[in-house]
Amino acid sequence: MPVPEVSVDEFAAAVELGATVLDVRTAEEVAEVRVPGVVHVPLDELPDRIDDVPDASPLYVICRSGARSARACEFLGGAGRTAVNVAGGTLAWVESGRDVERGPV
Repeated sequence: MPVPEVSVDEFAAAVELGATVLDVRTAEEVAEVRVPGVVHVPLDELPDRIDDVPDASPLYVICRSGARSARACEFLGGAGRTAVNVAGGTLAWVESGRDVERGPV
């Protein structure tokens, strides 16, 4: 089954409305730059930390460019969660000129 996906503009509109965002990049990547207010659970820790993932519907999932977040969405979908991949990931968010956070989460 294909993973639901949104553009960075659709994602930005959802963020403005208070969407819950899961960032699945490494801690180093997230500290470098991130969408404000993300919940951070690295992709490789996701199966063991599923209880740390907010039960939002939909849950927007982001990584650097969209590949890891697509895998996370597949996993979350299999766990009964409604997850949406952010196409272009954090790179697209930064390139769009939107606000970012930096430093440890």
